Amino acid sequence: MGKSDRCLVSIKEVPLTNKKPMSSEVEPISPITLPPITNPDLEAQWLKKALHTWLDEEFIPEVVNETIAVRASQIFVRQRLEGENDLGSLVIAIVTEMQAFDFSRSFYNEFAIANAVSDLILDSLGIDRCCGA
Repeated sequence: MGKSDRCLVSIKEVPLTNKKPMSSEVEPISPITLPPITNPDLEAQWLKKALHTWLDEEFIPEVVNETIAVRASQIFVRQRLEGENDLGSLVIAIVTEMQAFDFSRSFYNEFAIANAVSDLILDSLGIDRCCGA
């Protein structure tokens, strides 16, 4: 399976009745493991800037976008410093911790932020995102 064939989401068919499941099995997607963090300040700065830019360009620039980008990059880097390098686990950590953030002045929510971080990381690694394309 090439890099462009990967997808972050695996959809399995679930029988809606008592019919036998389809014979073709869906293979699980290999996890994406990031290399260990070597420069936390640089990584935090890059993610904060990249996410802030993405937030401003996706809808409209909002003052709260900078705060969101700072918080998401803090969560991401702290998790990395604690030894978490699995991208899926990092996304879940962002979703979980950003639930406490007040998104009332934003177009976004914790899921949009975590997905944007994942997309930015994948783009930076040169890994094609296949889902929805």
